[in-house]
Amino acid sequence: MRQKEVIPAGNEWIETGVREFPGSPIKRIGDDWMLISTGNIAADKGNWNTMTASWGGLGVLWSTEVAFCFIRPGRQTFPFANDSPLFSLSFFDPAFHKALEICGSVSGRDTDKAEKAGLTPIVFENGAGAGAVSFKEAREVIICQKFYTHDFDPSRFVVPEEIEKNYPEKDYHRMFIGKVLALRIRG
Repeated sequence: MRQKEVIPAGNEWIETGVREFPGSPIKRIGDDWMLISTGNIAADKGNWNTMTASWGGLGVLWSTEVAFCFIRPGRQTFPFANDSPLFSLSFFDPAFHKALEICGSVSGRDTDKAEKAGLTPIVFENGAGAGAVSFKEAREVIICQKFYTHDFDPSRFVVPEEIEKNYPEKDYHRMFIGKVLALRIRG
């Protein structure tokens, strides 16, 4: 199912560095959640997908500011993340928690998640990360260039009894690490 066509982002977005990200990344990602969005917007403005995530983080790797997230192979966002050079992590005010619940529980295979969640997809056309998709209603957006991917290997789990409970179907995540290109804050 094609997702809703994206519209250009307005001028209300301020581009800055990720060190200006407000609040605790652990709270913002783990408790408040985020949307991972990716796709080939340049080729087709409806060729993208998004999903809710509560696993991920921000840091430094190879002397580079990075963000990382995890996607299971069965998620509709997975092939988009594999094929696209960009992904975004979008953060919202608490009033949008229900919208994030919808984006985490409804498949993009058969539903236009943005429409069902009441979100307006946008694409950043200029600046760092041009071509990245997000949402008009987001408060902050971290735009990343895919830097490295890695599939979880259960033989490497040091404490398998704690980790395996997350994988009853053995559908281990792929980690996506992105070089942070910009933090966009809605002004």
